[in-house]
Amino acid sequence: MTKSVLITGAAGGIGSALVDAFAGAGWNVITTDAKKPAKSSGAFIEADLSAFAPDTGALAEFAKKVRKAAKGAPLRALVNNAATQRLARLDKLEHDAIVETFNVNVAAPMLLAKEFLPELETNKGVVINMGSVHAQATKPEFAAYATSKAAIHGLTRALAVDLGPKVRAVTLAPAAVSTPMLMAGFDGKEAAFSELENIHPAGRIASPEEIAKIALFLASDEASFMTGTTIYADGGVLSRLHDPA
Repeated sequence: MTKSVLITGAAGGIGSALVDAFAGAGWNVITTDAKKPAKSSGAFIEADLSAFAPDTGALAEFAKKVRKAAKGAPLRALVNNAATQRLARLDKLEHDAIVETFNVNVAAPMLLAKEFLPELETNKGVVINMGSVHAQATKPEFAAYATSKAAIHGLTRALAVDLGPKVRAVTLAPAAVSTPMLMAGFDGKEAAFSELENIHPAGRIASPEEIAKIALFLASDEASFMTGTTIYADGGVLSRLHDPA
């Protein structure tokens, strides 16, 4: 029987790769983002995830559309990929930026897991939360983002304990990934990009496609004993002490 997957943040570089990977593996792919992707497979539902926490009606309406898009194919996986990254030192971080970060990066994944729990339990499903190396090691101006990602890693552990053995929960935490957005930021900055690559013991950064392949594996039966854990696709960067001395 065809399985359905709901992927949030489908318009981004990793999101697009996730869509291609799951669609290529025969899943019925349901995607969402605040804007329509340039290309998409399966059903797309436009939604502002930041609205789910303050507006239960927005979440209920979204869920109704997802269930319709499933077309009878059991919802087997939820991939919480969407995230916002508002950068500033804490003293410069706007109140709205903090609230939006937690609404999108933490509250929405938790609410979506709760909303679709009946389907996920029935189908022995999995919640895949996209984490980040920033949950473990961060840098200036990342207070909102890093804290939200640390919360998402904690959510994965809590879901595994709460929902097992019917539903698995795992975090996939990448380091730098060559998304169009990241690469645009290094346009004309070849030396800086080379430094970014070299700080990773692997000697490079990840591609969106290889991150998507890991997610696809985590959703498969081959990963059925993996729950409550974080997979760091970090190129070794968290193992390295960067000491300029």
